[in-house]
Amino acid sequence: MASSSSSASSGYDIPWVEKYRPTKVSDIVGNDDAVSRLQVIARDGNMPNIILAGPPGTGKTTSILALAHELLGSNCKEGVLELNASDDRGIDVVRNKIKMFAQKKVTLPPGRHKIIILDEADSMTSGAQQALRRTMEIYSNTTRFALACNTSSKIIEPIQSRCALVRFSRLSDKEILGRLMIVIEAEKVPYDDGGLEAIIFTADGDMRQALNNLQATYSGFRFVSQKNVFKVCDQPHPLHVKNIIRNVREGKFDDACGSLKQLYDLGYSPTDIITTLFRVVKNYEMPEYLKLEFMKETGFAHMRICDGVGSYLQLCGLLAKLSLVNETAKAA
Repeated sequence: MASSSSSASSGYDIPWVEKYRPTKVSDIVGNDDAVSRLQVIARDGNMPNIILAGPPGTGKTTSILALAHELLGSNCKEGVLELNASDDRGIDVVRNKIKMFAQKKVTLPPGRHKIIILDEADSMTSGAQQALRRTMEIYSNTTRFALACNTSSKIIEPIQSRCALVRFSRLSDKEILGRLMIVIEAEKVPYDDGGLEAIIFTADGDMRQALNNLQATYSGFRFVSQKNVFKVCDQPHPLHVKNIIRNVREGKFDDACGSLKQLYDLGYSPTDIITTLFRVVKNYEMPEYLKLEFMKETGFAHMRICDGVGSYLQLCGLLAKLSLVNETAKAA
């Protein structure tokens, strides 16, 4: 971690996501099971081929870079090849670049291997993945592969069977808050509690998003408050969405549609509205069975919006469904 004495101005030189990126596996926040498995690998030094799968911003790339750093130390530069989705990773790259690196002689500590990191591996073409499976076997004595991806099912089965799978999940609010506080103290960021709540709400378990939102709010307004955070992140305000749900619960369908129209006219995309609606419903005070029905209908609407049917009519249809569920529950 950077020292707390670093001046606020140095925050401009480098994004906080990079500045406060952990360099040791033990410093990684959340996903304790996954991190403890990686710590054992770092301690024993015998790294298998691994797939790290999970949502964005949960620490996959950071974990594998920290692991490489601990395993190879000062030889990290020569002993690690990192390829991202932004690089060309077709079949030719696997045949040439990756093979060349696997054949390269590098002096490493005894018992250590070269590491090839393939970030966003689920966007590799099927042909490239097929070419990779043989390379993984031929050079297994000298080289280990680490594949980071959002969905492991997009990695072909033969590669999955050659790798240990480490799953990452979204971080809890408490874990994100803990790291935010370290950064806030180091950068001397003025804030209020509502501002922190808003950052955690908009991040939705994504540490990268949380730190980026914190830095963007601080850079733009010099103060982290709820109002400023929602201005920067440009997401529908949860209180506005809560208001819509309250109107539905009280049987005021026209008012609920009016509030929805306001949000829609402000230019928020239906995807933004529905994801915020889903998160608000999840935390809303209502009977359990009703909450489940609300979440089910919201999920169906989300699916239709993802298929491209993102009209105002679609969202009103959802409110009608929720009102119907609510009235049925009242009558029962």
